[in-house]
Order: sequence, then C-alpha cells, then structure tokens
Amino acid sequence: MSEPIRIAMWSGPRNISTAMMRSFGARADCAVSDEPFYGAFLKETGEPHPMAAETIADMDCDWNSVIATQSGAIPGGKSVWYQTHMPHHMVGPVGIGDFPRHRHAFLIRAPERVVASYAAKNELRRPELLGFAQLRDYFEVEAERTGRAPPVIDTDQVLHDPAGVLSRLCRALGIVWDPAMLAWEKGPLPEDGVWGAHWYDKVNASTGFAPPPGPLPKLDGEYLAVAEACRADYEALKAHAIN
Repeated sequence: MSEPIRIAMWSGPRNISTAMMRSFGARADCAVSDEPFYGAFLKETGEPHPMAAETIADMDCDWNSVIATQSGAIPGGKSVWYQTHMPHHMVGPVGIGDFPRHRHAFLIRAPERVVASYAAKNELRRPELLGFAQLRDYFEVEAERTGRAPPVIDTDQVLHDPAGVLSRLCRALGIVWDPAMLAWEKGPLPEDGVWGAHWYDKVNASTGFAPPPGPLPKLDGEYLAVAEACRADYEALKAHAIN
C-alpha cells in the first residue's frame, strides 16, 4: 500500500487560500483541512480577530494535539490530504520542522492585493499580520532541509492560467493532475472553519477561480507602508514561483 500524501500549503491571509482548498477538495482522492492551528493562535495571542471566541470554542487549541491529528490518518480514507497552514499562526511550540513527512508548498500574492483585501475585512495594524516574513523563513527552512526549493505559486499566475499552474504544482508535489480541480460546487464546505461566515463570502459564491486581476490597487499612508515592508520577502519567494 502506498504512503498517504499529506500536503502542507503555507499561505498568508487573503491569498486565495480558500479557493485553493476548494480546488483540492474537488478531487475525489483528497481530504482538506482549513487552518487547523488558527484556534491555538488566537488563544495564545489574544489577537482581536472577527469571530475569535467562536473559533477558539470550536477548535482543538492544543498545539501538539493539532499536529498529531494533521500527521495522522487521512479523513475519509482518502489518499491525499491538503492542509492550509499559515506560518504567522505558528507562535506555539511547533513549526514546519514538525511536519517532516508532509510535502510543502507556498502560496504568495502581491502585497498590495493582500493589504487591500485584508483591510476590507479586519484591522491591519502591522506587517506581521500578513505573514510574508514568516513565509520566507519557512520556505528557506524547507529548502535547507531538502536541498531544493519547494514549490511556490503566485496568486496572479494561478488566476491567469489555473490549469497550467495547478498541473505543474501537482507534478511538483508528486500527485496526478486532475482537471476536476478547476471547478467546485457553490457554497461552504463542511471542513470550513467557523470563521468562514465572516471571511468566505466571495469564495462561497464561486464555482471556480476568479478571472485574472486588474491593476494593483493604489495604497497610501500606513497601508502603503505595510505593503512596502512585505515587498522584499514577496519578491524573494516570487523568484521561485511556478509560471
């Protein structure tokens, strides 16, 4: 019997991470998990996120217990498990080094788009809330561990050519490309976190990836400063992006 495949997709917020989860969830062979460390992050930090109390109450908030679950048997007897993770959530005693048998990939998006999207949903107080530096750090840790750059995909490129980028991502992850990944049923998934009621309105109304985006949004003041603070980390990761 072949070894189950667990994929850790590391992302920041407002980064089509939920659409990517929908895409993998459309595969018949794939289970999905939605930010399983989010509750532990909120409990540890006290960050004032929308629906924080509901999220903490609904989730396993023990760091070691969560990682044991995410490294255990794949739900539903599936052969692939796609897990959305966010490096900036990993403020407890575990990190990417505790996922040695996962296949790691990284999802990035232009800082201007992330800032504009995040600010529409939550107060944006500092660059660290967007996770760019942590994404770069985790990328470098995994590259050092394996001796090669792990796969990176850029949101804009996915939206310009979903089939092309996702098929290359599947190849890099060692799984078969499935065209079913290009479409999904409208509405929430049972696996969605409870916070989806606040954050997932657009993806819940979708049945596939959005059209390619237009020009970068214009930012000023503190929002521009946050985007600029994230730029070097984004560009370093983008240099490795599948296109």
